[in-house]
Amino acid sequence: MDLLDAARLVTFGEPGAHDRGVAVAVVSERRPPAPEVLLRHLLGRQAEVPAEDVELRYGCPECGARHGRPLVEYPTTPSGAGWFGDALQSGGVVVAAVGLRRRLGVGMAVVGDGAPALDRAAFHPVEVAALAAADPDAAPALRARMWARKAAVIRALGHSGLLEPSAIALAPTEAGQAAAIVRGAPELGDGWTEARTHDLALPDGRVAAIAMLP
Repeated sequence: MDLLDAARLVTFGEPGAHDRGVAVAVVSERRPPAPEVLLRHLLGRQAEVPAEDVELRYGCPECGARHGRPLVEYPTTPSGAGWFGDALQSGGVVVAAVGLRRRLGVGMAVVGDGAPALDRAAFHPVEVAALAAADPDAAPALRARMWARKAAVIRALGHSGLLEPSAIALAPTEAGQAAAIVRGAPELGDGWTEARTHDLALPDGRVAAIAMLP
């Protein structure tokens, strides 16, 4: 049986847009698939090629280090355009996302893991203010959601120089609502106002987000 046969595929992105992506989450208490394996299967399903033929390169093209999203070397589209994809694991949950035309990144967080003392290192002052204004009971979920979104953006960027997480801010929207970058940085390049993150519902107090960058 294919790894994705029992999984639920979720489409994300702007309705009607040509650059919408597909994400999948696999939950397993015993032995979840490795992120790379899930990503290969999802790319194979969407591009209609065998999963074992998918070629991923994890070394950064700028510095050679293994950070950020992998580069999809194969497959390509019939016109020669490349696919974008990323995958991440947290506990027994693995999330993968793929799409065309836009850089993708996956971020995950656990509700209650973030310490308020670290907020100023992780979040822009605009985001810190939103956390301070939140209901105390809702703040842990908001903090996790905000960090998952920001982590997804950073992974989509890949080699981003000295970009600190607190240098950019995303709109603290409700769960399930797309979030835009409201405070940018030079490392984001042109068109950062078009970037969006999309939430993916997960069990066990975990949250995930997929970033789509121009």
